[in-house]
Amino acid sequence: MPGDTSSLTRLRIALTVFFALDGFVFAGWVVRIPAIKAQTGASASTLGLALLGVSAGAVITMTLTGRLCRRYGNHRVTVVCAVLLSLSVALPPLTHSALALGLVLLLFGAAYGGINVAFNSAAVELVAALRRPVMPSFHAAFSLGGMVGAGLGALVAGVLSPTRHLLLLTLVGLLVTAAAGPTLLRHEPPAPPERGVPAGGAPRRLDGRTRALVIVFGLIAGCTAYGEGALADWGALHLEQDLNASAGAAAVGYSCFALAMTVGRLTGTTLLERLGRTRTVVAGGTTAAAGMLLGALAPSLWAALLGYAITGIGLANLFPVAVERAGALAGPDGVATASTLGYGGMLLGPPAIGFMADWFSLPAALTSVAVLAAVAAAVGALVGASARRTAGD
Repeated sequence: MPGDTSSLTRLRIALTVFFALDGFVFAGWVVRIPAIKAQTGASASTLGLALLGVSAGAVITMTLTGRLCRRYGNHRVTVVCAVLLSLSVALPPLTHSALALGLVLLLFGAAYGGINVAFNSAAVELVAALRRPVMPSFHAAFSLGGMVGAGLGALVAGVLSPTRHLLLLTLVGLLVTAAAGPTLLRHEPPAPPERGVPAGGAPRRLDGRTRALVIVFGLIAGCTAYGEGALADWGALHLEQDLNASAGAAAVGYSCFALAMTVGRLTGTTLLERLGRTRTVVAGGTTAAAGMLLGALAPSLWAALLGYAITGIGLANLFPVAVERAGALAGPDGVATASTLGYGGMLLGPPAIGFMADWFSLPAALTSVAVLAAVAAAVGALVGASARRTAGD
């Protein structure tokens, strides 16, 4: 199995399906948040507190999933979490108070956090077995799944109630898991991790230098996710409020960013093969910094949209590279650390932008995305040589 090309190809396809399913289910839930807010009668502030359930569940589970993956295997944990994710997405529309919504979102967030650590850990192992930097292709599948999920949600919003829509997502999720899950369950991981977690299952004690590198890669992931969260929540408002765009034109802003990020990830393997990981991180962070400065400070709508697209291309491969490097250094625990820090950046972005917008202005606040992208590039350049010596590049 470990050297069987056809088996590795089947595993790659199965993992790609789970990445796409994760994006599809999560986006389907997000587009129904306004309807569920009305159903529960929650105010904006109480809804915000309820939505923290997703974040809390994800972060708590991410810190534990590395141990579960070592004990039961990345493939089994991926399949179990996919089932839980599919079942839990049907629960929010069954609630009628913000408290009940927050409690069910804890379960949904736990499944979401768990599957992200598990399938990223499995992907790290497969990347090592394939000896090709294909990690961005998995994250491209997540982005594509999210775009399909959001598009389907927009189409059915006027036809299906949130209950029926999210139940449909449950059925799709269970069917996809039933189709792709057996491929993961039939096969052991293609190769034991070379570092951090030996084949015996007990994690090897990491030295201080390796731990520091894992945290650094997590910080790069956090800088990237900060930009994703900020543009998702504030990008359209900037176009509408500061550039006088219509609501429809403003909505195009995030679409430009998301589409560019997807294209960047689809071409990420080729880019990594030509430039290597360090130069890809440096070039991506620098590109994203320049793009976000244009997107935040441009005086016209079209220039801002171009800036959003450039930002998406620049950020596209930073998170996949950071997670893959952390996993190569420390196995599932490394993936868990990088994912937790990355998710923390996504949580920090929107409120930080809000506070800075109140203190200064929204365009000024959005330049913080450029600053952190530049930080990611600088950090990537500084640790590149050390990371190559520790884990290989």
